Amino acid sequence: MANGWAGDDAVNQQIEDSIKDEVKRARRNVSCGESLQYCEECGEEIPLARRQAVPGVRLCINCQEEADKQQKAFSLYNRRGSKDSQLK
Repeated sequence: MANGWAGDDAVNQQIEDSIKDEVKRARRNVSCGESLQYCEECGEEIPLARRQAVPGVRLCINCQEEADKQQKAFSLYNRRGSKDSQLK
């Protein structure tokens, strides 16, 4: 079936690319290693309970919430260019 310039598997390829991008982003954000005692953004002390609960933590709670907001704004990016996907 002819559907313009896109290949037959174009939609599946877009879905796979979106999933791969999201997995890469999630892996980049996983903390590992030694936790910091002081936040690398604001310099405030990170509570001991947080350091023990989240291995490799680098941000205090306030800075982490701000970083999460920025990540959420990034995740709203829509790879598809169709009208249907832009209306959602």
